[in-house]
This record gives sequence, C-alpha cells and structure tokens, in this order.
Amino acid sequence: MSAIFDKLIIQIPCLNEAETLPIALADLPREVEGFRKVEWLVIDDGSTDNTVEVARANGVDHIISFPQNQGLAKAYMAGLEEALRQGADVVVNTDADNQYDASCIPDLVKPILDRKALIVVGARPISDIPHFSPLKKQLQKLGSFVVQVASGTRIPDAPSGFRAVHRDAAIQLNVFNNYTYTLETIIQAGRKGIPITSVPVRVNGFLRPSRLISSIPKYIWRSVITIVRIFAIYKPARFFGLLSAIAAIPAVFVIGRFLIFYMLGDGGGRLQSLIIGAGLLAVAAILAVAAVLADLIATNRLLLEDIRRRALLASLPGKK
Repeated sequence: MSAIFDKLIIQIPCLNEAETLPIALADLPREVEGFRKVEWLVIDDGSTDNTVEVARANGVDHIISFPQNQGLAKAYMAGLEEALRQGADVVVNTDADNQYDASCIPDLVKPILDRKALIVVGARPISDIPHFSPLKKQLQKLGSFVVQVASGTRIPDAPSGFRAVHRDAAIQLNVFNNYTYTLETIIQAGRKGIPITSVPVRVNGFLRPSRLISSIPKYIWRSVITIVRIFAIYKPARFFGLLSAIAAIPAVFVIGRFLIFYMLGDGGGRLQSLIIGAGLLAVAAILAVAAVLADLIATNRLLLEDIRRRALLASLPGKK
C-alpha cells in the first residue's frame, strides 16, 4: 500500500521562459495521489525577460531568483534545497519548455510512494521522438550506457531531467559540474547506494530548441568532460591509477627494449629508448602519487558531504 506524504513540490528551472512557462504550468497538477499538498517552485536563473512576473501570474507558490545566470546544475540544486526548506517530502523536477508530459507525474512518484526507490528518472521514448535527429538519439543512448557503467545503475535515459527525488536522497546530492546535473546525480546515487529506478514517461510536442544542447559537437565535448571529471571525483584511485598504468606499460617496454640491445652490445645507439622510458616512468610515478593523494582527498570530501547532509537535515522544518 502506498505511503501518504505531506507535500510534493514540482520545481522548474527557468531561463527566459516567459513564452513557454505558462504552457508548462497549465499542465502541472495541483493534486497527486499520495500527497496532501502539491506546490510549485520556479528557479529563475538570471532571466532578462518577465519570467518571474509570468510565474507569479500563473500561481507559482515559491520563486527563487538569481541576479545572473548560474547554470542549470546550480539552479537545480538551489531548487532542491529551497523545496526541502519549504517542507517537501518529494521533489519533482521538470522543464519549462513543457518537454515532459506532466500527466506522468503520478507514475514518476509511484516507486517512491511504494518505498521501492528514493530517486526516479523518467525514461523518454528516445527512438520515437520526431525532433531528435538520428545522431542525437544514438548519443543519448551512448551517454546513458556510459553512465550505467560508471554508476552501476540501470537508468536507460540518463540525460532526462524529468525525475522525482525523495528528501532523504535530496540531502545527499552534491553537484560539482556547472553544466548539467543529470549525469552526475545518477552516478552519485549509484556510488552512495541510494535506491534509484526509472519509469517510462511520455513527451509533449516540440516548442523550442534545446538551450543545453546548442550544437552536437559541443554537447559531446561537455558530456565527455563531465563524465571524466565525475570519474576523477568519485573514483580517484582507479582513475589516476589507470593513467599511471597507461604511462608505465610503454615505459617498461622501451626500457626492456634498451636492455635487450644493451646485452647484445648495441646499447650505445639506443639511449633514446632509455630516456623515453625513464620519462614515462617518472610520469607514472607522479600519477601513482596523485592516485594516493586524490583518494585521501575523496575521503575528506565524504566527511564534508556528511557534515553538509547533517546540517541541511537539521534545518528542515519538522523533518529532523
């Protein structure tokens, strides 16, 4: 039997969304089974149009305004923290361009109500979305596969921003990347053992081009950088250890090559192999030391994250 929670807050990060925001808000529910109250939160990420006025005119309960653009990831995290301060038990994130079908929100929160997960990601029918190019569809699937490998989870649509987060999970999430929160939060959930699942959701018609993906090459580059950075942050010993091994293996090969020629009496003309090998070994040693130091720093980061979690939990109204 589904649990009964007090409050669901639906949050929408916005950047100059005065035209599309009323369409998205018109579809949002004011009642969702399993919750006594449903409220809306808009995060204005430095909009230069009248997004805030439109939000107020359409009955938004809570509004956060940044004086200048901070990026989607910071807007998402600010929304989560504000929703928690407003007493949310569950936070649903959706987009201001009305990409996601709001009628799927009951399906999105059901695994949380049934206590089967603390984070639920809405999986779009990527293959059936007409305004997604074939290349974009393949990149979305490839990105999701890489995140599955990195996180140890089975989320088929990692870039999806349509997701529900229980407060117990929200207080544990920290996003270091300014570009997007979608990939990093899934990897965090997998690394921290936060129960996470996915449900199929529907999408609405195309309203405007994506502002996150201005071009495919730029999107690929930023996604690669995000994933590499996440590996370095959450698996530092393995990350730098792998780099150290990549440098050490050819070093052993070229030094061995020099020793073979040296024993055959031809070492004098092979000094370049010894120099290259010594240089690679030095790089490998530096990376090995970096692996140890990064692992120690990661341990300290975990302690700081726990302090932040405890402080945030203590500040929540009626949730201690």
